[in-house]
Amino acid sequence: MRRRRLAADETMGAIESVYEDLDADVSLEEFREAVEAKVEQMAGLADEETAAMLIAHELQDERVASIADIKPGMEEVKFVAKVRSVGELRTFDRDDGEDGRVINVELVDETGSIRAAFWDEQAQGVVDDGLEPGTVLRIQGRPKDGLHGPEVSVYQAEVDEDAAVDVDIGAGQPIEDLALGQSDVTLRGRVLAVDSVRTFERDDGSEGRVSNLVLGDESGRVRITLWDEQANLVEEIDPDTCVELSGGYVRERDDTVECHVGDRGSIEPIEDDIEFVPAASPIADLSEGDVVDLAGVVRSTDPVRTFERDDGSEGQVRNVRLQDETGDIRVALWGDQADVELAPGDTTWFGNVEIRDGWQDALEASASWQSIVLPMDLDLGATRTQRTPAEPADKPTLATFESTEPASSAPIEFTGTVVQTGSPIIVDDGVDAYHVDTDADVTLGQDVIVEGEKHGDRIDAEDVRPA
Repeated sequence: MRRRRLAADETMGAIESVYEDLDADVSLEEFREAVEAKVEQMAGLADEETAAMLIAHELQDERVASIADIKPGMEEVKFVAKVRSVGELRTFDRDDGEDGRVINVELVDETGSIRAAFWDEQAQGVVDDGLEPGTVLRIQGRPKDGLHGPEVSVYQAEVDEDAAVDVDIGAGQPIEDLALGQSDVTLRGRVLAVDSVRTFERDDGSEGRVSNLVLGDESGRVRITLWDEQANLVEEIDPDTCVELSGGYVRERDDTVECHVGDRGSIEPIEDDIEFVPAASPIADLSEGDVVDLAGVVRSTDPVRTFERDDGSEGQVRNVRLQDETGDIRVALWGDQADVELAPGDTTWFGNVEIRDGWQDALEASASWQSIVLPMDLDLGATRTQRTPAEPADKPTLATFESTEPASSAPIEFTGTVVQTGSPIIVDDGVDAYHVDTDADVTLGQDVIVEGEKHGDRIDAEDVRPA
């Protein structure tokens, strides 16, 4: 029951005056009864006004202003939120042999989202009443630590048709607002890159499947990891497709957040045209060891160079030179990245490239399997950057560029431990670490000997064998 606002011209007593300023879900009658009980409890030590203020303080302590304020360990919270999604009713066996029921509902407000667990009769009520996305609820419950962040175990929930929660549940949240611990995430964006499905063996001997794609919107981009049955979705989605992701949860990897999709999530194509606005670091500001995004004009390209791996398959690399308004840099494209069609004069965005010490101590960028190479119609002055934007420079012309110097190489035999599998693998001896381009079958923690040509901190492997 929503409390009544007293008219401005109504004469108010002490209790009514305090109640008028109270932001809590109690009626005036309930508030007055609580105040009278407090006066009696304090045996004359407090008058009605003091008791009313004490009750008001207690009631305010029981609620939170927004979802962002909810923390595990709180005794109880009350808040208003909108339903974004309703999960499926699940049953389970309790320790006493009785059947239990639970249904998870994602709730959102202007500050964030949270999962609310409805149990037993409340869970059945969600199903029977046909709770739908867009419904505004007044929730009372206890916060707890969930698998993917804070959750609320619901004691009481009531539909509030008068309350307003200004959140468009169909639009999803901006990628830049993703935060560690979020669950039941909805995103809408443009697919920038798609990876293949990979298999692995779990500790119990079963086979798992995983794949990745990269999603971008006007605010940024994020790596999406798809597990098991969802991993197959990458075979149905092409780059440059706009999609909606639902039921995702946020994890951290290499100090950045990424969004995971498991058996309760999905990705579906949509007709909306989602714009991706890339970020770019100025080339002049780069330092060795940075992992950055770059954008600029391709000033020259080298032919693709192939080499033979130990198993007889071919590896490949291609060098291009990129220029923005602050400088230029060589970019080495490895593996499939070398096949991206680039020509002098193309504006191109390179996502997640590593800056290394290259030929003649000049910095160079390395685009590996984890990078994104995206030729696109870029307004280089409009790319997002962390520095203060300068006036857009004139687009560089080929006449201003010098020829690209050939890459240096040297034979090497290197012994170390595999600290990352995939393509390329990373081998570390405790002092130096090399990215090794190979199809050899290796495992994490394995000691190996690598022979091949060394290019900076990368080795084009001719042989990788156990040490």
